[in-house]
Amino acid sequence: MPRPTTTPVGAAAATAVRQASLREHNLALVLRHIASASSPPSRAALAATTGLTRATVSTLVDDLITGRLLTEVDPAPRSGAGRPALGLTLAGHGPAGLGLEVNVDYLAACLVDLTGAVRHRAVRRTDLRPVSPAETLALVADLVTEAAAAADRQDLLLAGTALAVPGLVTAAGVVRLAPNLGWRDVDVPALLGGHPVLAGRGLTVDNEANLAALGELHASSAADSGNFIYISGEVGIGAGIVLHNTLFRGARGWSGELGHVPVHPQGRPCRCGGRGCLEQYAGQEAILGGAELTGAPVARLVEAAERADPAACQALAGAADALGVAVAGVINLLDVDTVVLGGIYAPLARWLAPPVEAAIRRRVLTAAWSPVTVRAALLGGEAAVLGAAGSVVRAVLEQPARWLARPDR
Repeated sequence: MPRPTTTPVGAAAATAVRQASLREHNLALVLRHIASASSPPSRAALAATTGLTRATVSTLVDDLITGRLLTEVDPAPRSGAGRPALGLTLAGHGPAGLGLEVNVDYLAACLVDLTGAVRHRAVRRTDLRPVSPAETLALVADLVTEAAAAADRQDLLLAGTALAVPGLVTAAGVVRLAPNLGWRDVDVPALLGGHPVLAGRGLTVDNEANLAALGELHASSAADSGNFIYISGEVGIGAGIVLHNTLFRGARGWSGELGHVPVHPQGRPCRCGGRGCLEQYAGQEAILGGAELTGAPVARLVEAAERADPAACQALAGAADALGVAVAGVINLLDVDTVVLGGIYAPLARWLAPPVEAAIRRRVLTAAWSPVTVRAALLGGEAAVLGAAGSVVRAVLEQPARWLARPDR
Protein backbone atom coordinates (compact mmCIF):
# COMPACT_ATOMS: atom_id res chain seq x y z
CA MET A 1 0.00 0.00 0.00
CA PRO A 2 1.61 3.33 -1.00
CA ARG A 3 2.37 5.73 1.82
CA PRO A 4 0.32 8.97 1.77
CA THR A 5 2.26 12.06 0.80
CA THR A 6 2.40 14.85 3.35
CA THR A 7 3.69 18.39 3.29
CA PRO A 8 6.00 19.28 6.18
CA VAL A 9 4.57 21.89 8.54
CA GLY A 10 7.46 24.28 7.85
CA ALA A 11 7.00 23.95 4.09
CA ALA A 12 3.28 24.66 4.39
CA ALA A 13 3.99 27.80 6.42
CA ALA A 14 6.58 28.96 3.89
CA THR A 15 4.09 28.41 1.05
CA ALA A 16 1.47 30.47 2.90
CA VAL A 17 3.97 33.28 3.44
CA ARG A 18 4.92 33.27 -0.23
CA GLN A 19 1.27 33.38 -1.26
CA ALA A 20 0.56 36.28 1.11
CA SER A 21 3.61 38.17 -0.15
CA LEU A 22 2.57 37.57 -3.75
CA ARG A 23 -0.91 38.92 -3.05
CA GLU A 24 0.56 42.01 -1.35
CA HIS A 25 2.83 42.57 -4.34
CA ASN A 26 -0.01 42.17 -6.84
CA LEU A 27 -2.37 44.46 -4.93
CA ALA A 28 0.29 47.18 -4.96
CA LEU A 29 1.05 46.51 -8.63
CA VAL A 30 -2.57 46.92 -9.70
CA LEU A 31 -3.11 50.00 -7.55
CA ARG A 32 0.08 51.60 -8.83
CA HIS A 33 -0.95 51.10 -12.46
CA ILE A 34 -4.36 52.66 -11.82
CA ALA A 35 -2.87 55.59 -9.90
CA SER A 36 -0.42 56.40 -12.71
CA ALA A 37 -2.77 55.81 -15.64
CA SER A 38 -3.62 58.79 -17.85
CA SER A 39 -7.22 57.54 -18.14
CA PRO A 40 -9.22 55.00 -16.10
CA PRO A 41 -8.12 51.51 -17.25
CA SER A 42 -10.48 48.55 -17.45
CA ARG A 43 -9.82 45.21 -15.79
CA ALA A 44 -8.85 43.74 -19.16
CA ALA A 45 -6.41 46.58 -19.78
CA LEU A 46 -4.87 46.00 -16.35
CA ALA A 47 -4.39 42.34 -17.12
CA ALA A 48 -2.62 43.24 -20.35
CA THR A 49 -0.31 45.84 -18.78
CA THR A 50 0.53 43.95 -15.56
CA GLY A 51 0.87 40.46 -17.05
CA LEU A 52 -1.56 39.05 -14.48
CA THR A 53 -4.46 36.85 -15.51
CA ARG A 54 -7.89 38.41 -15.90
CA ALA A 55 -9.21 36.26 -13.06
CA THR A 56 -6.42 37.44 -10.74
CA VAL A 57 -6.94 41.09 -11.68
CA SER A 58 -10.68 40.79 -11.16
CA THR A 59 -10.20 39.32 -7.66
CA LEU A 60 -7.66 41.98 -6.69
CA VAL A 61 -9.83 44.79 -8.03
CA ASP A 62 -12.85 43.49 -6.11
CA ASP A 63 -10.80 43.52 -2.90
CA LEU A 64 -9.59 47.07 -3.57
CA ILE A 65 -13.13 48.27 -4.29
CA THR A 66 -14.43 46.63 -1.11
CA GLY A 67 -11.60 48.31 0.78
CA ARG A 68 -12.67 51.70 -0.64
CA LEU A 69 -9.39 52.21 -2.46
CA LEU A 70 -10.88 52.02 -5.96
CA THR A 71 -14.11 52.98 -7.61
CA GLU A 72 -15.58 52.10 -10.98
CA VAL A 73 -16.46 54.83 -13.45
CA ASP A 74 -18.37 54.92 -16.70
CA PRO A 75 -16.18 54.31 -19.74
CA ALA A 76 -15.49 56.96 -22.32
CA PRO A 77 -17.82 56.85 -25.34
CA ARG A 78 -16.51 54.78 -28.20
CA SER A 79 -17.61 53.53 -31.57
CA GLY A 80 -17.83 49.89 -32.51
CA ALA A 81 -19.61 46.79 -31.34
CA GLY A 82 -19.65 45.50 -27.80
CA ARG A 83 -20.29 47.04 -24.46
CA PRO A 84 -17.35 49.14 -23.24
CA ALA A 85 -15.83 48.02 -19.94
CA LEU A 86 -16.02 50.09 -16.78
CA GLY A 87 -12.93 52.09 -15.90
CA LEU A 88 -11.15 52.12 -12.53
CA THR A 89 -9.91 55.14 -10.58
CA LEU A 90 -8.68 55.85 -7.07
CA ALA A 91 -11.55 56.33 -4.65
CA GLY A 92 -12.17 59.77 -3.21
CA HIS A 93 -14.46 58.45 -0.49
CA GLY A 94 -12.12 56.07 1.37
CA PRO A 95 -8.86 56.59 3.26
CA ALA A 96 -7.43 60.07 3.72
CA GLY A 97 -4.16 61.37 5.14
CA LEU A 98 -4.09 63.96 7.90
CA GLY A 99 -1.17 66.38 7.75
CA LEU A 100 -0.24 68.64 10.66
CA GLU A 101 2.40 71.32 11.02
CA VAL A 102 3.85 73.13 14.01
CA ASN A 103 5.87 76.21 13.13
CA VAL A 104 7.08 79.17 15.12
CA ASP A 105 4.13 81.44 14.41
CA TYR A 106 1.36 79.13 13.21
CA LEU A 107 -0.23 75.70 13.33
CA ALA A 108 -1.76 74.03 10.29
CA ALA A 109 -3.78 70.96 9.39
CA CYS A 110 -5.04 69.50 6.14
CA LEU A 111 -6.88 66.40 5.02
CA VAL A 112 -6.00 64.86 1.64
CA ASP A 113 -7.91 61.99 0.03
CA LEU A 114 -6.47 59.19 -2.06
CA THR A 115 -6.80 61.21 -5.28
CA GLY A 116 -4.72 64.05 -3.83
CA ALA A 117 -7.65 66.41 -3.36
CA VAL A 118 -7.57 68.60 -0.24
CA ARG A 119 -10.78 67.99 1.69
CA HIS A 120 -10.13 70.16 4.74
CA ARG A 121 -7.57 72.77 5.75
CA ALA A 122 -7.09 74.98 8.79
CA VAL A 123 -4.44 77.46 9.93
CA ARG A 124 -4.08 79.01 13.40
CA ARG A 125 -1.67 81.95 13.52
CA THR A 126 -0.10 82.59 16.92
CA ASP A 127 3.39 83.07 18.35
CA LEU A 128 4.27 79.69 19.86
CA ARG A 129 7.64 80.65 21.34
CA PRO A 130 6.23 81.46 24.79
CA VAL A 131 3.97 78.37 24.71
CA SER A 132 5.15 75.08 26.24
CA PRO A 133 5.41 71.96 24.06
CA ALA A 134 2.54 70.31 25.93
CA GLU A 135 0.28 73.34 25.44
CA THR A 136 1.27 73.60 21.77
CA LEU A 137 0.47 69.95 21.16
CA ALA A 138 -2.88 70.37 22.94
CA LEU A 139 -3.68 73.02 20.31
CA VAL A 140 -2.60 70.52 17.64
CA ALA A 141 -5.02 67.98 19.12
CA ASP A 142 -7.81 70.55 18.71
CA LEU A 143 -6.97 70.77 15.01
CA VAL A 144 -7.11 66.97 14.79
CA THR A 145 -10.58 67.02 16.37
CA GLU A 146 -11.78 69.48 13.71
CA ALA A 147 -10.20 67.46 10.91
CA ALA A 148 -11.68 64.19 12.19
CA ALA A 149 -15.13 65.78 12.24
CA ALA A 150 -14.61 67.02 8.68
CA ALA A 151 -13.58 63.51 7.63
CA ASP A 152 -16.73 62.01 9.17
CA ARG A 153 -18.94 64.53 7.38
CA GLN A 154 -17.38 63.58 4.06
CA ASP A 155 -17.40 59.80 4.60
CA LEU A 156 -13.61 59.63 4.77
CA LEU A 157 -11.53 57.32 6.96
CA LEU A 158 -8.34 58.65 8.56
CA ALA A 159 -5.54 56.38 7.40
CA GLY A 160 -2.89 58.03 9.55
CA THR A 161 -1.41 61.29 10.74
CA ALA A 162 1.93 62.95 10.01
CA LEU A 163 3.24 65.97 11.90
CA ALA A 164 5.84 68.39 10.53
CA VAL A 165 8.09 70.16 13.05
CA PRO A 166 10.93 72.66 12.41
CA GLY A 167 13.73 70.88 14.22
CA LEU A 168 15.88 67.78 14.65
CA VAL A 169 13.52 64.80 14.83
CA THR A 170 14.50 61.21 15.63
CA ALA A 171 12.97 58.18 13.93
CA ALA A 172 10.89 57.67 17.10
CA GLY A 173 9.39 61.16 16.77
CA VAL A 174 11.37 62.81 19.57
CA VAL A 175 12.27 66.43 18.78
CA ARG A 176 15.83 66.67 19.99
CA LEU A 177 16.10 70.38 19.26
CA ALA A 178 13.87 73.02 17.70
CA PRO A 179 15.81 76.22 18.53
CA ASN A 180 13.22 78.71 17.32
CA LEU A 181 10.48 77.04 19.38
CA GLY A 182 12.73 76.49 22.39
CA TRP A 183 12.04 72.73 22.31
CA ARG A 184 14.60 70.22 23.51
CA ASP A 185 14.07 66.45 23.88
CA VAL A 186 10.30 66.66 23.41
CA ASP A 187 8.65 63.23 23.05
CA VAL A 188 5.90 64.31 20.66
CA PRO A 189 4.17 60.90 20.25
CA ALA A 190 3.95 60.50 24.03
CA LEU A 191 2.48 63.99 24.54
CA LEU A 192 0.03 63.75 21.66
CA GLY A 193 -0.85 60.16 22.52
CA GLY A 194 -2.44 61.43 25.71
CA HIS A 195 -5.23 63.03 23.69
CA PRO A 196 -8.04 60.56 22.87
CA VAL A 197 -8.56 62.02 19.40
CA LEU A 198 -5.05 60.82 18.44
CA ALA A 199 -5.61 57.25 19.61
CA GLY A 200 -5.00 54.82 16.75
CA ARG A 201 -4.10 57.53 14.25
CA GLY A 202 -0.71 56.03 13.39
CA LEU A 203 1.21 59.23 14.15
CA THR A 204 4.58 59.91 12.52
CA VAL A 205 6.72 62.99 13.17
CA ASP A 206 9.31 64.41 10.79
CA ASN A 207 11.20 67.58 9.99
CA GLU A 208 9.00 70.08 8.17
CA ALA A 209 11.46 70.73 5.34
CA ASN A 210 11.81 67.00 4.69
CA LEU A 211 8.05 66.53 4.42
CA ALA A 212 7.78 69.62 2.23
CA ALA A 213 10.52 68.28 -0.06
CA LEU A 214 8.68 64.95 -0.37
CA GLY A 215 5.47 66.79 -1.21
CA GLU A 216 7.28 68.81 -3.86
CA LEU A 217 8.90 65.67 -5.28
CA HIS A 218 5.53 64.03 -5.87
CA ALA A 219 3.96 67.24 -7.17
CA SER A 220 6.70 67.89 -9.71
CA SER A 221 6.67 66.81 -13.32
CA ALA A 222 8.10 63.49 -14.46
CA ALA A 223 10.45 65.52 -16.65
CA ASP A 224 12.27 66.86 -13.56
CA SER A 225 15.56 65.17 -12.75
CA GLY A 226 14.61 64.38 -9.15
CA ASN A 227 17.70 66.16 -7.79
CA PHE A 228 16.89 69.34 -5.91
CA ILE A 229 17.18 71.19 -2.67
CA TYR A 230 13.93 72.44 -1.18
CA ILE A 231 14.42 75.52 1.02
CA SER A 232 11.74 76.24 3.60
CA GLY A 233 11.86 79.93 4.51
CA GLU A 234 10.03 80.73 7.76
CA VAL A 235 11.24 82.29 11.01
CA GLY A 236 13.87 79.57 10.72
CA ILE A 237 15.24 78.12 7.49
CA GLY A 238 15.32 74.40 6.75
CA ALA A 239 16.19 72.38 3.69
CA GLY A 240 15.05 69.06 2.29
CA ILE A 241 17.57 67.41 -0.02
CA VAL A 242 16.31 65.09 -2.77
CA LEU A 243 18.83 63.03 -4.72
CA HIS A 244 17.76 60.61 -7.45
CA ASN A 245 14.11 60.95 -6.39
CA THR A 246 14.94 59.96 -2.81
CA LEU A 247 15.03 62.14 0.29
CA PHE A 248 18.57 62.34 1.64
CA ARG A 249 18.44 62.29 5.44
CA GLY A 250 22.12 61.96 6.33
CA ALA A 251 23.80 59.39 8.59
CA ARG A 252 21.63 60.25 11.60
CA GLY A 253 18.56 61.59 9.82
CA TRP A 254 19.29 65.23 10.60
CA SER A 255 20.47 66.67 7.30
CA GLY A 256 19.17 69.95 5.93
CA GLU A 257 19.82 72.50 8.69
CA LEU A 258 20.61 75.17 6.12
CA GLY A 259 19.46 77.99 8.40
CA HIS A 260 22.44 77.38 10.67
CA VAL A 261 25.07 77.52 7.96
CA PRO A 262 27.16 80.63 8.80
CA VAL A 263 27.20 83.24 6.05
CA HIS A 264 28.95 85.85 8.25
CA PRO A 265 31.11 83.89 10.73
CA GLN A 266 31.48 86.81 13.14
CA GLY A 267 27.97 88.11 12.51
CA ARG A 268 24.76 88.31 14.50
CA PRO A 269 24.18 85.85 17.36
CA CYS A 270 21.69 83.07 16.62
CA ARG A 271 19.27 81.18 18.87
CA CYS A 272 21.26 78.02 18.16
CA GLY A 273 24.27 79.47 20.00
CA GLY A 274 26.29 80.22 16.88
CA ARG A 275 26.93 83.49 15.07
CA GLY A 276 26.19 84.71 11.57
CA CYS A 277 23.71 81.93 10.70
CA LEU A 278 21.76 82.26 7.46
CA GLU A 279 18.39 82.65 9.21
CA GLN A 280 19.64 85.81 10.96
CA TYR A 281 19.90 87.42 7.51
CA ALA A 282 17.31 85.62 5.39
CA GLY A 283 14.75 84.35 7.90
CA GLN A 284 11.23 85.78 8.03
CA GLU A 285 11.88 88.09 10.99
CA ALA A 286 15.14 89.35 9.52
CA ILE A 287 13.47 90.26 6.21
CA LEU A 288 10.40 91.85 7.78
CA GLY A 289 12.55 93.80 10.22
CA GLY A 290 14.78 95.09 7.42
CA ALA A 291 11.67 96.10 5.46
CA GLU A 292 10.34 98.01 8.50
CA LEU A 293 7.39 95.62 8.68
CA THR A 294 8.16 93.76 11.91
CA GLY A 295 5.23 91.56 12.90
CA ALA A 296 3.34 92.16 9.65
CA PRO A 297 2.09 89.29 7.45
CA VAL A 298 4.24 88.39 4.47
CA ALA A 299 1.47 89.66 2.17
CA ARG A 300 2.35 93.16 3.33
CA LEU A 301 5.95 92.60 2.28
CA VAL A 302 4.80 91.41 -1.15
CA GLU A 303 2.70 94.56 -1.53
CA ALA A 304 5.65 96.73 -0.52
CA ALA A 305 7.96 94.98 -2.97
CA GLU A 306 5.43 95.36 -5.78
CA ARG A 307 5.41 99.12 -5.33
CA ALA A 308 9.25 99.11 -5.13
CA ASP A 309 9.37 100.33 -1.53
CA PRO A 310 13.08 101.05 -0.87
CA ALA A 311 13.22 99.35 2.55
CA ALA A 312 11.46 96.23 1.27
CA CYS A 313 13.67 96.00 -1.81
CA GLN A 314 16.81 96.43 0.27
CA ALA A 315 15.69 93.78 2.77
CA LEU A 316 14.96 91.28 -0.01
CA ALA A 317 18.27 92.02 -1.72
CA GLY A 318 20.16 91.38 1.53
CA ALA A 319 18.27 88.14 2.12
CA ALA A 320 18.92 86.98 -1.45
CA ASP A 321 22.63 87.75 -1.09
CA ALA A 322 22.93 85.65 2.08
CA LEU A 323 20.78 82.90 0.59
CA GLY A 324 22.90 82.83 -2.55
CA VAL A 325 26.08 82.27 -0.54
CA ALA A 326 24.58 79.32 1.36
CA VAL A 327 22.87 77.76 -1.65
CA ALA A 328 25.98 77.97 -3.81
CA GLY A 329 27.89 76.02 -1.16
CA VAL A 330 25.25 73.29 -1.18
CA ILE A 331 25.33 73.03 -4.97
CA ASN A 332 29.11 72.84 -5.03
CA LEU A 333 28.88 69.90 -2.62
CA LEU A 334 25.84 68.02 -3.95
CA ASP A 335 25.58 68.96 -7.65
CA VAL A 336 21.78 69.39 -7.65
CA ASP A 337 20.24 71.12 -10.64
CA THR A 338 17.21 72.77 -9.04
CA VAL A 339 16.61 74.99 -6.04
CA VAL A 340 12.99 75.17 -4.84
CA LEU A 341 11.95 78.18 -2.77
CA GLY A 342 9.22 77.27 -0.28
CA GLY A 343 7.55 78.70 2.80
CA ILE A 344 7.52 82.51 2.68
CA TYR A 345 10.09 82.33 -0.12
CA ALA A 346 7.44 80.99 -2.52
CA PRO A 347 5.47 84.29 -2.80
CA LEU A 348 8.78 86.21 -2.72
CA ALA A 349 10.44 84.12 -5.43
CA ARG A 350 10.17 86.76 -8.14
CA TRP A 351 12.48 89.01 -6.08
CA LEU A 352 14.70 86.31 -4.56
CA ALA A 353 15.24 83.91 -7.47
CA PRO A 354 17.13 86.20 -9.91
CA PRO A 355 19.84 87.33 -7.44
CA VAL A 356 20.18 83.78 -6.07
CA GLU A 357 20.67 82.51 -9.64
CA ALA A 358 23.27 85.24 -10.18
CA ALA A 359 25.12 84.17 -7.03
CA ILE A 360 25.08 80.57 -8.24
CA ARG A 361 26.60 81.60 -11.57
CA ARG A 362 29.37 83.47 -9.74
CA ARG A 363 30.09 80.95 -7.00
CA VAL A 364 29.36 77.45 -8.35
CA LEU A 365 32.34 75.92 -10.11
CA THR A 366 30.29 73.98 -12.68
CA ALA A 367 27.69 76.67 -13.37
CA ALA A 368 28.99 77.40 -16.88
CA TRP A 369 28.27 73.80 -17.98
CA SER A 370 25.47 72.79 -15.62
CA PRO A 371 22.87 75.56 -15.20
CA VAL A 372 20.78 75.54 -12.03
CA THR A 373 17.10 76.46 -11.96
CA VAL A 374 15.73 78.44 -9.02
CA ARG A 375 11.93 78.37 -8.79
CA ALA A 376 9.03 78.77 -6.39
CA ALA A 377 7.57 75.67 -4.77
CA LEU A 378 4.67 74.19 -6.70
CA LEU A 379 2.85 73.66 -3.39
CA GLY A 380 3.54 77.21 -2.24
CA GLY A 381 3.65 77.98 1.46
CA GLU A 382 1.59 74.88 2.32
CA ALA A 383 4.20 72.39 1.14
CA ALA A 384 5.03 71.03 4.61
CA VAL A 385 1.48 70.29 5.74
CA LEU A 386 0.50 68.99 2.29
CA GLY A 387 3.64 66.89 2.19
CA ALA A 388 2.77 65.47 5.61
CA ALA A 389 -0.73 64.46 4.49
CA GLY A 390 0.63 63.15 1.20
CA SER A 391 3.10 60.89 3.01
CA VAL A 392 0.17 59.11 4.67
CA VAL A 393 -1.67 58.70 1.36
CA ARG A 394 1.43 57.34 -0.39
CA ALA A 395 1.89 54.76 2.36
CA VAL A 396 -1.61 53.44 1.61
CA LEU A 397 -0.95 53.39 -2.14
CA GLU A 398 2.39 51.64 -1.72
CA GLN A 399 1.11 49.01 0.73
CA PRO A 400 -2.62 48.57 0.16
CA ALA A 401 -2.61 45.13 1.81
CA ARG A 402 -1.91 46.76 5.16
CA TRP A 403 -4.92 49.03 4.73
CA LEU A 404 -7.15 46.13 3.72
CA ALA A 405 -6.06 44.23 6.84
CA ARG A 406 -7.03 47.04 9.21
CA PRO A 407 -10.07 46.15 11.33
CA ASP A 408 -11.20 49.78 11.63
CA ARG A 409 -11.49 50.59 7.92
